[in-house]
Order: sequence, then structure tokens, then C-alpha cells
Amino acid sequence: MKEMYWSTTILIALFLLWSAYTYLFSKPTIIGVRELGFPDHFRIQLAVLKIIAVVILLIPQVPIQVKEWAYSGVILFFITAIVAHTAHKDPFVITIINLVLIGITITSNTYLHRIVNN
Repeated sequence: MKEMYWSTTILIALFLLWSAYTYLFSKPTIIGVRELGFPDHFRIQLAVLKIIAVVILLIPQVPIQVKEWAYSGVILFFITAIVAHTAHKDPFVITIINLVLIGITITSNTYLHRIVNN
């Protein structure tokens, strides 16, 4: 059970860190976020929030209620990405990737609760 929790949580954390990095330092990503219609301050805000979510999800001592907010924020990010990319008429594979990431996030959250309740 713990293996499944940590493997899914680490996958999400790695994706969020990579995404935050590209939001801050990758010219193509910065341009892409602008083309989706988002201002620079929102891109930076999302990057910072992703880093905060990673810290919350990876530190075991963080209360479960705080982790729940982080999970909610992460799923909201993926839903926002689906809406933005769909509106921009980007390839459907981006939606599939985001749906898979939502599934991994839900799996992480589910196993967190299984561990806490046992």
C-alpha cells in the first residue's frame, strides 16, 4: 500500500516540479502559456503553487487536511489545463495526458487515506 502511495505521489511531484521549472525558465513554455491567453503573473503564480504543492505532498508530517487542499489544487490545475488546451484547439493527446495525471493524483490521494485509516 505504501509503495503505491509513494510511487504515485513521487510521479505527481516530479511532473509538478518539471512543469514549474518550464513555466519559469523554458522560453517555448512561457510563449505557449501566453498563447493560451494567460498573463505572465498567472504563469509565475502557478509555478510557485506547484512547488508549494510538491512540498506539502512529500512531507509526511503535513496534516491530511492540508494535503487535501494540495490534491484539490493539483486536480484543478489539470482541469484548467484541459479547458485551456481544448479552447486553444491543441492536440487531444494533451487532454489524455492530463486525464492520466488526474488519475494518478486520485490514486495517490486514495492510498494516502488507506494508509492513514489502517
